Amino acid sequence: MIIPGTKSLIRSGIKTIYTFMAAAVLLATACSEPERKPETAAANEATYVAEIDQWQQEREASLKAADGWLTLAGLFWLEEGENTFGSSKENDIVFPEGKIPAQAGIITLKNGIVSTTIADGVEVKLNDQPVQQATLYTSDQDTVPQLTHGTLTWFAIRRGDKYGIRLRDSQNEALTHFKGIDRYQATLDWKVEATLEPHPTPKQISITNIVGQTSQENSPGTLVFTVEGKQHRLDALEEGDKLFIIFADKTNGIDTYGAGRYLYADKPGADGKVILDFNKAYNPPCAFVTYATCPLPPRQNFLSIPVPAGEKAYEVGH
Repeated sequence: MIIPGTKSLIRSGIKTIYTFMAAAVLLATACSEPERKPETAAANEATYVAEIDQWQQEREASLKAADGWLTLAGLFWLEEGENTFGSSKENDIVFPEGKIPAQAGIITLKNGIVSTTIADGVEVKLNDQPVQQATLYTSDQDTVPQLTHGTLTWFAIRRGDKYGIRLRDSQNEALTHFKGIDRYQATLDWKVEATLEPHPTPKQISITNIVGQTSQENSPGTLVFTVEGKQHRLDALEEGDKLFIIFADKTNGIDTYGAGRYLYADKPGADGKVILDFNKAYNPPCAFVTYATCPLPPRQNFLSIPVPAGEKAYEVGH
């Protein structure tokens, strides 16, 4: 004889046992599987920020190198004929006082050729060897001769129809006072995909430098990208195997350098896609020294939005 209600209790007990058994099986299965560590968005961001930090360290190291922009100590445009140089203010070209004799020699510009004659008793070296006379520039030269005296190095440059002498100083104040560059916090939001729209025919665009000279530079096309639902366009220049972009945006003169910034990008593949990483937007040399001939953004490369990414305006001793 079965006591009333017993069947119900038995069924309930069996159900409870099965429930515990199922839970035990699930627990055992979970414990036997290896721990999964999916790469989260936060992990991606942290890895990317570390990459940008490394890029910035390398960027600042290049500025401080012997041939970096921070060593620039002078830029002197030559007049046709003889140009005297030395530390005396009576010279046509005045080098820093105390770093070279008062009258160091003559630099001559004649029909597009720049040469120099060093004054007697002044030791100037070319390739670590004392030199009395040297040719500094011809249109067909393969290398640029560099003269040295103490901490100073100088050489000839040409910009359009102008010829000049660029001076470096390994103890330049811009270098010794350099403490780094402030920048925005890197974020993947400003690593954007663009499409390069090739120009239908070969095209050159006008680029004016800070000296006021304008040159025609080859442009392979226009980079088209979208930020917050709005399309933007930047004309790119060709520089070796890279695209070079000179751009301005609404942060200029507020948080960033007033005359715009520069950015490099890899050339596109067959799909025409280009990654514009604005976290690598950097200051022109003119932000650090007054002796560079920086190209300025063309009017069509003035963005209508702020780009809070990359380097901020440089402050000496920051």
